[in-house]
Amino acid sequence: MLAADPVEPITSAGNAQLGIAVLAGIAVIVLLITRWKVHAFLSLTIGSLVLAAVAGAPLDKGILSFTNGLGTTVAGVGVLIALGSILGKLLADSGGADEIVDTILAKSSKRSMPWAMALIASIIGLPLFFEVGIVLLIPVVLLVAKRGNFSLMRIGIPALAGLSVMHGLVPPHPGPLAAIDAVGANLGITLALGVLVAIPTVVIAGPLFARYAARWVDVTPPEGLIPQRPSESLERRPGFVATVATVLLPVVLMLAKALVDIVVDDPENHVQRVADVIGSPLIALLAAVIVGMFTLGGAAGFTKERLATTTEKSLVPIAGILLIVGAGGGFKQTLIDVGVGQMILEFSQDWNVSALLLAWLIAVCIRLATGSATVATISAAGLVAPLAADMSATHVALLVLAIGAGSLFFSHVNDAGFWLVKEYFGMSVGQTFKTWSVMETIISVVGIVFVLLLSLVI
Repeated sequence: MLAADPVEPITSAGNAQLGIAVLAGIAVIVLLITRWKVHAFLSLTIGSLVLAAVAGAPLDKGILSFTNGLGTTVAGVGVLIALGSILGKLLADSGGADEIVDTILAKSSKRSMPWAMALIASIIGLPLFFEVGIVLLIPVVLLVAKRGNFSLMRIGIPALAGLSVMHGLVPPHPGPLAAIDAVGANLGITLALGVLVAIPTVVIAGPLFARYAARWVDVTPPEGLIPQRPSESLERRPGFVATVATVLLPVVLMLAKALVDIVVDDPENHVQRVADVIGSPLIALLAAVIVGMFTLGGAAGFTKERLATTTEKSLVPIAGILLIVGAGGGFKQTLIDVGVGQMILEFSQDWNVSALLLAWLIAVCIRLATGSATVATISAAGLVAPLAADMSATHVALLVLAIGAGSLFFSHVNDAGFWLVKEYFGMSVGQTFKTWSVMETIISVVGIVFVLLLSLVI
């Protein structure tokens, strides 16, 4: 994807007025989401219009900026989110996710169990949204902790870390996809570097931190919260190798494209042209969905009608996500069109602030204020998008990862994930702060540290 060409601001406002406009727009979004519980889509829409109005832009141009940004963003990432949702639903309903879990756990010793949970969550977390991954893994975490006489935190934290890191750093999750689209990053390179950063981040925030979390908090999981696993109602389910191969297929195709682009670097070369097609996000995810129809759905004995129903059900929950991502794109475009992006660019130059660190800090502030990792990612990407203009492809990818890391910082009471974890694990608010919130902060800090280290060597 290419970065958008610079455009003339739709207002002649000075930096002071633009600064006030940004604060006003973000304040409206924060208040609507947190105080009045307005849906993020409506909050972003209203905040965008307030931003344009305070910046002095004509109303019609402010509306046009928002709608153009919304349309461009949905066009860029909407199909990918839909395909990812279909693949995730197939994985869950066919029992493929349960097959991965059971196979890895069967081959794991008691000592390696926390590491096994981190591995399971990371694999399952690639195609699944965070909330879906939580629902799938919670029964496993609770059962393993009970049967193996483990501390719930010793098993639960690695699983949560694996899911959270994938959600924040690795496409095709909505946040990273939207950031890639906003700053014009190469998806293959971002994916490769995202995996590279994700591995040590999961290790540190998962199995290693779990040792301390287990000492701080010792809770007994509530018996009534163990839901039925999808495969319990199936006569058969997909094999382990076929399931893992299907989940990793889009990752392999996109990474292969990135590798060919680096090695060949000739747009007229037939190998590169083929790689560009099969490694494009659309084709890679579409191929995984089609293959999954057979390796997951077919292996589970799904009829054509059942496959159609699964596909239909997978698209219903993402309507809200698509609208939020689209409205975030509208907010991003409004920020750029009123001249805020240029103001941020001048600020970073005048104060000699690292673009990667600045992007992380902006995402952290929005995350703390709104509680939404996706809103933080999209808004921060819009603010720092002009900084990507003079960066190399690898550093633009690192900019996306810096934003993603910042979007995970210190989940607290304004984040739906905070309450989801609290209730499922039967913890008090204080215990959730000491475990889940600290884990999220570790992910964010470790993530930006590795991003900054990579920026020094590539």
